[in-house]
Amino acid sequence: MSDLKAPASTPSTTAAEALSTAPAADARSAAPETAPKTATQRLDEVFQSLNRGDAPGLVVGIAQQGRPIYRRGFGLASVESMVANGPGTRMRIGSTSKHFTCLAVLLLAEDGKLDVDAGIRRYVPELPASLPDPTLRQLMTHTGGGRCYLDVAFLADGNAIRPKGEGLKTLCLQRGINFPPGERMIYNNGGYHLLSIVVDRMAGMPLETFLKQRIFDPIGMVDSASVPSDFEVHPHTAALHIPLGDGKFRRGIFPTEEVRGEGAIISTIDDMLRWLEHLRAERKTVGSAASWAQMLTMTRLNNGTVNPYGLGLMKHDYRGVEVIHHAGGVVGGSCQMITVPAHQLDIIIINNGGAMAPTEAAYKVIDTLLGEDGTAVLAPARVPPQAERFKPMIGRRYHAPASGFSFGFVETEGKLQISVLHSQGLPLREVGDELLLAFEDVAVGPLTLKTADLATEGTAPASLTLSEAGNAERFELLPEQAPALKDVGAALVGRYLAGDLGDAQAEILFEPVERTAGQDAKDSKDGERRLLLRIDGRFGGNELALEAFSADVFGWKATHPLLPLTGLMSVRRRDGRVVGFEVDTTRTRHMAFDRVDA
Repeated sequence: MSDLKAPASTPSTTAAEALSTAPAADARSAAPETAPKTATQRLDEVFQSLNRGDAPGLVVGIAQQGRPIYRRGFGLASVESMVANGPGTRMRIGSTSKHFTCLAVLLLAEDGKLDVDAGIRRYVPELPASLPDPTLRQLMTHTGGGRCYLDVAFLADGNAIRPKGEGLKTLCLQRGINFPPGERMIYNNGGYHLLSIVVDRMAGMPLETFLKQRIFDPIGMVDSASVPSDFEVHPHTAALHIPLGDGKFRRGIFPTEEVRGEGAIISTIDDMLRWLEHLRAERKTVGSAASWAQMLTMTRLNNGTVNPYGLGLMKHDYRGVEVIHHAGGVVGGSCQMITVPAHQLDIIIINNGGAMAPTEAAYKVIDTLLGEDGTAVLAPARVPPQAERFKPMIGRRYHAPASGFSFGFVETEGKLQISVLHSQGLPLREVGDELLLAFEDVAVGPLTLKTADLATEGTAPASLTLSEAGNAERFELLPEQAPALKDVGAALVGRYLAGDLGDAQAEILFEPVERTAGQDAKDSKDGERRLLLRIDGRFGGNELALEAFSADVFGWKATHPLLPLTGLMSVRRRDGRVVGFEVDTTRTRHMAFDRVDA
């Protein structure tokens, strides 16, 4: 059923308001006890803000001990058609698809058709022989070290739609890597795209067909399918919505027609609850006990660091209980699938553009059902480090010249957060004597700093040691007062070539700042200019606005409002002259641009 309600034109009088205007009751009369809220009522309060008829929303399914206890649709499946979301609405689950891909690979291993510890070039020999040869298992655990074709595509072409075949072609063009296999862990959709090709070739059928025949049909997931393109039309499927503000939306279209094992599944809450029950079950319908043990074995890096990621699934502690989950994101939607095995609590939340993040909502559901009544089983919530305690660190940035990696500190709602490669603030935890950015929070790292190394008074230290996935590196403090763009930008102006972007042409140039509508002339200085990096890809382009952190280190942000891409640019010089630079994002490292003008 849909729990959709139109906004009321006038609020009704509440019981509290009625009592406030009523005659005082006899003091000897006992006030009636308020009945405790039911679980359904408490869950309704979690999602109440989306219970409206003028915006997209989400669908949510919750089961305990295999029995559905909450099935709701909130908001609209299509703002254009004014169709409400309901329990039967199909939506994209994004990267929650990844563990299905891993299971498909393991099923083929059970069939004797592949070896998960063999190198990827055994199955995709067209990949560059000059680059390392990560195993299928390393691709499944994001430790393969190669580039992500989607991140590369966004950098070169922006939101332009790329045709089929470009994913593999992009990976074959790469001359560089993010890191040697097994050394670190960076979330990588490109690895899962390669796994999809492996399944095609070794199963003798497309991945999409294999998933249906070997996983969806045996489990009874009748409304689930792997759909590579947002241009395809499937019955009962919600539209994806990108909020533009002022109650307006843009249709969400992923900029490729070959999204596959990295995030292509559409499903319903009922199908996903069936799947979660199967995931928890001791006896499996699909997959051997050995395969499922591999799915839930956490990843150990070359240096011994263990991350809470198995094969397409995360497993870790949340407030004293173990959770298994994987989130997903697409253009105009997102998802969170999570289970608390010890309490047989299964949760699936899928969003089609509603103003609520499924991951945060899912943890709120756990808090509501396991932590807010007389049977509370959750430990106290973790208190994040407060910004006021580390005041000298706020706004300061650090950079490691050898790797090009950079981080800084920002204040967000009174909390100390870390900005990685010019990202927005990311949540820090204080664990023992360290500050931690956990892999399960942002699929980066883990990043750790010694708490005692940060200044609580005086000035920020001249250097800090940060560890990424157990690899420690020394970082130098960047200037507190950044140089003016006009002073450091002139040496960068010129033309460049990016071989790993398909020989994309690029140019750094100054451009006058355009005055926005309604901006008074006094708000813009005469002759004010911004420094831009423009990239012309094979299918589109990108424009990055540069911000100087030092003469050789620049932050950047994509200027397109619907492309939330940020990163760092580190300048290369020879005999004092700029000969190129490298671009880094959280998912792409050391993307080289070489100067080609005289």
